[in-house]
Amino acid sequence: MTAQAAQKDLDLSRAARLSVAPMMDWTDRHCRYLHRILSRESLLYTEMVTSPALVRGGALHLLTYDPSEHPVALQLGGSDPEELAQAAKLGAEAGYDEINLNCGCPSDRVQSGTFGAVLMKHPQLVADCVAAMREAVDVEVTVKCRIGVDEQEPREVLPEFLEKIAAAGCTRVTIHARKAWLQGLSPKENRDIPPLDYELVHEMKAAFPQLHVSINGGVQSLEEAEAHLARGLDGVMIGRAAYHQPWDVLAEADARIFGWDVETVSPDAAVAAMLPYIERHIASGGKLHQITRHMLGLYAGRPGARKWRQVLSEKSTRDGAGLEVIEEAQGRMREAAA
Repeated sequence: MTAQAAQKDLDLSRAARLSVAPMMDWTDRHCRYLHRILSRESLLYTEMVTSPALVRGGALHLLTYDPSEHPVALQLGGSDPEELAQAAKLGAEAGYDEINLNCGCPSDRVQSGTFGAVLMKHPQLVADCVAAMREAVDVEVTVKCRIGVDEQEPREVLPEFLEKIAAAGCTRVTIHARKAWLQGLSPKENRDIPPLDYELVHEMKAAFPQLHVSINGGVQSLEEAEAHLARGLDGVMIGRAAYHQPWDVLAEADARIFGWDVETVSPDAAVAAMLPYIERHIASGGKLHQITRHMLGLYAGRPGARKWRQVLSEKSTRDGAGLEVIEEAQGRMREAAA
């Protein structure tokens, strides 16, 4: 590893103190652009991109991102070491700061491809994938996993899993503190029904002190994130809360999680910062709602927030919709709050 790559790993380890989870159909490049306005240091992840899509399908457009998104990680789905190595190389060449292997998604589509959460049953294969990817790229290769699947006993299988990937050279792992049930529960139910076992994740940090361990699953606020960090975990990954209440989770993260002496970006300032980006997107043929759908929760919990969501939801999808919709949404929100 080059000195430059080693420094980047150190920077990423710091950024990973707080990260936004990869979420299908949600954390696209427009979402990440908004999140980066709110927090300059939190680590952002792409939606999962499958290695077959990149290597066999040539879908390199899936790697598009704005340079302002750094630090940003590419999450890959796959189970073939050679193909994942090729996909990882494409991601590194595109400039991603980290390549992450998905071992947590429980959807039927993912299972049929023998990747995602089903890989919890195949720790040696995961280790082989990690080793192949690390050999192919000069950026950090990480893993996001569950505590187990189906009838597995997490306290038995998770230590073996972590031992295997650590031996393959993985130094950073994010653990979703729930089992995944591959049969009988939908992906949505798998995010809510299996009980959380935060204590097990803390135990794994104690058992593998050399690993950078982040916790994921059910974390709703910066207060909860701070509590996990104070107990000794290296990082916290927040998913749905960061998407539905982005300001609440991310706007104070630089000060509270990373110790920056910076002024918090207000929701109004975040909207103003988004406008030039939205203008460029529309000018290039894009649609307003492709961006504004990620902005619906920006004023969550504030007076008039319902009007903001209502106007954006109803009018952003109309033909020719432009910045005037955002201006109207803000005006209606202020009227409702008066």
